Amino acid sequence: MNPFTVLPEDCISEIISLTTPADAIRSSIISRGFKSAAESDIVWNQFLPSDHQHIVSRSVSPVIFDSKKDLYFRLCESPILLDGGGLSFWLDKIEGKKCYLLSARQLTISFSDMKLFWEHTSDVDSRFSEIAFLNNVDLLDIRGKIGTHELSSRTNYAAYLVFKVSERYHGLESTNAMVRFVNEESEDKAEERTTTVILAARAPRNLKGRLPEKRTDGWLEVEIGRFYNGESGVDNGDVEARLLDSRPFHAKCGLIIEGIEFRPI
Repeated sequence: MNPFTVLPEDCISEIISLTTPADAIRSSIISRGFKSAAESDIVWNQFLPSDHQHIVSRSVSPVIFDSKKDLYFRLCESPILLDGGGLSFWLDKIEGKKCYLLSARQLTISFSDMKLFWEHTSDVDSRFSEIAFLNNVDLLDIRGKIGTHELSSRTNYAAYLVFKVSERYHGLESTNAMVRFVNEESEDKAEERTTTVILAARAPRNLKGRLPEKRTDGWLEVEIGRFYNGESGVDNGDVEARLLDSRPFHAKCGLIIEGIEFRPI
């Protein structure tokens, strides 16, 4: 006799909740009893972030769902806008880890308040109401911060610039990139270990650096850096992803920024 057949459904649900979303889906095809247990709120509440109710309450639009499983896949497949529309949130489908995209308006961009250098405009491919367009600067300094308590614990993350370039871009071939924990490392120390990223759509072959990749949403992305977010309940403050090109007399133009994305790797 299969011992699982004599267990109460709640017990089976508790056992399945200790596995993974993929395991739960596989369990649901074993039998009608397993299907009910594997689709219960007990299971999918465990797969959702512990603060999912608070996150959903910050959505600019109502999040409609029939069950915790429904909510899980709703958040995996359809990012929601939080905090007035300046922050996008979704879940990684495989493990339910938290992902965020900070809009251009949520970033700290040098001289972005001056239309001579930067403009905030719209883009049909953007999930946000505004993107940032670079008219002309010498100093390119872009920063995006997020609290480590907002991210999934015990998880390796990477930060990405989500961007495009206009047809008439200039000076985007080589930019320094870095990620740091703000409370643990100074800006000067972080700048000593920068990596090089390439934002140009057509970079010279001899140029070395991390190349951008095309996304399915119409944008490009380039990895800024990686970090490990530690134990649950330990607040390490903010993590900052930064792009910096401070070469004098090196004009740059034509960069179109949607935001900076933090997602698990």
